[in-house]
Amino acid sequence: MSKNKPNNEIAVKEKKENRFYTKIKKFFAGLFKRLLRIKVVNPENEPDEISYIVCCNHTSLWDVVAIAIGLKRQVCFMAKKELFKIPLVNWFVKSMGAFPVDRKNGDVGAIKKTIDILKEGNCVGIFPQGTRCPYKNPRETDIKDGIGMVAKRAETGILPVAIKTKKGKLKFFRKTEFIIGEYIPLDSLSLEGSNKEQYEIITNYAFNETCKLLESEATPLLNDNNS
Repeated sequence: MSKNKPNNEIAVKEKKENRFYTKIKKFFAGLFKRLLRIKVVNPENEPDEISYIVCCNHTSLWDVVAIAIGLKRQVCFMAKKELFKIPLVNWFVKSMGAFPVDRKNGDVGAIKKTIDILKEGNCVGIFPQGTRCPYKNPRETDIKDGIGMVAKRAETGILPVAIKTKKGKLKFFRKTEFIIGEYIPLDSLSLEGSNKEQYEIITNYAFNETCKLLESEATPLLNDNNS
């Protein structure tokens, strides 16, 4: 058993990365890593044999690309349902592991799909802030407890990651750190109270870990006047 594989977590039965995703990532990763000037920090923290939820701060549309570059595993995301009505785009986003969500209404089906993906041993990315919050201190933004609800229902741990830039927004040619924190097993948290209270405990703990990564001592990379 891998040192990264807690006994209580959902083990990966088989790699679910589709061939299209693997080829696209292999072809474009180097290019986007240079365009977005991404430095991956602590890659050894990524679990390789269990499902997990990625908890990340949300700065721009390019955050999903940063996560794809920074992590070895394929991470699935919800995408607005309108994208799936466009034939070519529909094929592309599905191949990349995205699945539709109705943002205007409570989409129970999308939540169930997220939980199913995790129970199958795969990974899902969730931004607790719910929307892009560039140029803001993440601690001063509102967060939603969806990540806690999904983690509890899927009985899956969380991997906090942080997208750290000098300006607080991921952009081309701006130096960026993609920092991978320590995996949080669900049973390491003291969960008490109602389901809603437990969801809030999980979400607050996970996002606090993401914020702590952002607040860690700045490196020469981010102190560079040319960033």
